[in-house]
Amino acid sequence: MLLLSDCSLRDGNHAVKHQITIDQIVRYAADADNAAVDLIEVGHGNGLGASSALLGRTPATDGELLRAARDSIKNSKLSAHFIPGFGRQSDIDRAFDNGLDVLRVGTHCTEANIGTRYISSVASKGREAYGVLMMSHMATEHKLLQQARLCADAGATAVVLMDSAGSSTPDVVSKKVTHLVANLQIQVGFHAHNNLGLAIANSMAAVSAGATILDGTIKGFGAGAGNAPIEVLAAVLERTGHQTIAKTSNLLKLARSTTEYLVARAPTIDYTNVLSGAAGLFSGYVPHIESASEIYQVDIFMLFEALAKRKLVAGQEDIIIEEAARLQAG
Repeated sequence: MLLLSDCSLRDGNHAVKHQITIDQIVRYAADADNAAVDLIEVGHGNGLGASSALLGRTPATDGELLRAARDSIKNSKLSAHFIPGFGRQSDIDRAFDNGLDVLRVGTHCTEANIGTRYISSVASKGREAYGVLMMSHMATEHKLLQQARLCADAGATAVVLMDSAGSSTPDVVSKKVTHLVANLQIQVGFHAHNNLGLAIANSMAAVSAGATILDGTIKGFGAGAGNAPIEVLAAVLERTGHQTIAKTSNLLKLARSTTEYLVARAPTIDYTNVLSGAAGLFSGYVPHIESASEIYQVDIFMLFEALAKRKLVAGQEDIIIEEAARLQAG
């Protein structure tokens, strides 16, 4: 049985400058729970403790956001994203006090050691933690296995490869997931972005390679070109004989109803999203790059190229401004 993790109330926050409200969380969490998704992820797009002037402030605290979801959920598990540096141990402790079930500890794909102490802390208290290897296109399958083992040794019950830039292709995903599945004793998951229009194809490649956890969002609601639409994912899984608790019909009804209160329109693959995917840049950087290009009056294509050369990873928003200013200065 495959697990469907619904990241709409976390990754979707990137699409609305982290302004998802308590009322929206209350309604969507209840609706997603009724649709029987396995996990519902909630919070600032960059995770616990990330609400700030630099990244964008949420309209409520982490605790208020989580509690609103917790009170609406009867069967699904409540999860949250956590990136060391944006959040602290105290943020994790408060999150569990507010009803969290699963903590997903995200690090750059070659820096899992930064997150292992947080995974260990959660595991030592009998709680569940996943390791999430972000920007996974930037490492080979051998390096990813090495990093995944660090997460597993720390007590993670699963490791998720996050294609943060939407830069991967099905053959690459298959090779990486196959290698992890063959050499790990814990579950392997995959989180797709749709910059190159491959979110569903990449997710299915992950499943065929042995992944048992798939991330998606309703109507693809997420950073940049969005994520794998969870209702489409469910339909393709059903058509190919894979079992999930959530039914396609329920997720399609959820997609229809959210038009009224959460997702007015599905994300599209704009030329900037393709640039981001081709350059291997984090999907959530697109609005920051567009803004910097306008403020500093520099060519956006040149700015993407400069940032790609810097091999930017998630959490380095300040370098976008730095490069824009450098290009302006000539």
